[in-house]
Amino acid sequence: MSIHHQNWSGHAPFHSARFHQPTTVDEVREAVRNANKVRVIGSRHCFNDIADTTGDLISLSRLDPDLVIDREKNTATVPAGITYGELCPQLHAAGYALPNTASLDHITVIGACMTATHGSGDTLGNLATPVSGLEMVTATGDRVTLTREDHPDRFSGAVVSLGALGVVTRVTLNLEPTFSILQHVYQGLPSARLYESFDAIMGAGYSVSLFPSWKEDVIDSLWVKQQVPDGEDAPAVEPEFYGATLPPDGHFWKEPADRYWTPVRTVGPWHERLPHFHFNDPEQEGDELQSEYFVARPHAVEALKVVASFRERLAPILVVSEIRTVAADDLWLSTAYGHDVVAIHFNWRNDWPDVRDFLPLLEEQLTPFEPRPHWGKLSEIDPAQVGARYPRIDDFRSLADEFDPSGKFRNAYINRCIFG
Repeated sequence: MSIHHQNWSGHAPFHSARFHQPTTVDEVREAVRNANKVRVIGSRHCFNDIADTTGDLISLSRLDPDLVIDREKNTATVPAGITYGELCPQLHAAGYALPNTASLDHITVIGACMTATHGSGDTLGNLATPVSGLEMVTATGDRVTLTREDHPDRFSGAVVSLGALGVVTRVTLNLEPTFSILQHVYQGLPSARLYESFDAIMGAGYSVSLFPSWKEDVIDSLWVKQQVPDGEDAPAVEPEFYGATLPPDGHFWKEPADRYWTPVRTVGPWHERLPHFHFNDPEQEGDELQSEYFVARPHAVEALKVVASFRERLAPILVVSEIRTVAADDLWLSTAYGHDVVAIHFNWRNDWPDVRDFLPLLEEQLTPFEPRPHWGKLSEIDPAQVGARYPRIDDFRSLADEFDPSGKFRNAYINRCIFG
């Protein structure tokens, strides 16, 4: 009998013959050794079949929560299944920070890293870029360690690996000193001003996010997050920003019943300001679908104009978009591999038939910009086209064959997206 789980939105089922919640690495090793097929499930904040399997499904949520900070190397080694909401307050209390965090703090560290999920900021890499070490259980049940220092090339292929190499049980992250953030929300940025001054606008803060609904030639709201050095007063904030204005109450959006916005107009710790909001109940299910496309930075404005041209088609199926920037990295399957990118994110209404009909139309018009879709979200782009946009995809296939010659960690998703 198949054991049934589903993703955060209830849209994608995750099947398995057996479900494991190990508390020790030895239990992980035993489960992997005895399984024919294995996938790992995290916070379920994905929107495709990446975690589906005909074999064993493993949750790392109960794994030993011990967190080890190395103050000489300025690193933290953490259980892979820890969430950002659990991890970040501990790092801050120890005087440390991550350079970037997930927009939603209930997602797991390993899930974010394996799929190259990101925060926002011109100079900030995605959430996989602070990783400097991985402890992993391979297909034979053996325990191996990879580090950037000792295995520089293979390591760059292993960090964003979609779970195709093994079960990562612990992650070592590079840290920086804790810092403070002040954030402001503006409303009504004219699209023409954005197109004229895109680089200046996106570079105006430590992290900048735009939220268009595409209903009019205006960006509904934008969040500007500024780093505030210790001991300094909060910088003065201009009431106007490229034609956008500060709303009287600090927020443009009414706070929904299921979440609360992170504080604006007051200085606070990095982990309390970099996310946009927190759910009242992180275990709740979200009534939405998501897609996201990463295009090289020079194509940003033209790609946004393409999206804007679909205004009428977007209206009945879109809740809101978010536009972010991400710095380049050297991780083989990272959506920012080799060049800076702009991320164009879509929060869809939970109507898969209509969204599925629309995606090919949008993706066809974005094709000249060679978008890389988010590995954990919805896309209808031919996997062969996607693979061709990753210069080291063949090297990754070889690495997967080396670590998992029998294909224990492969499922329909891996076969389709990587080996298809």
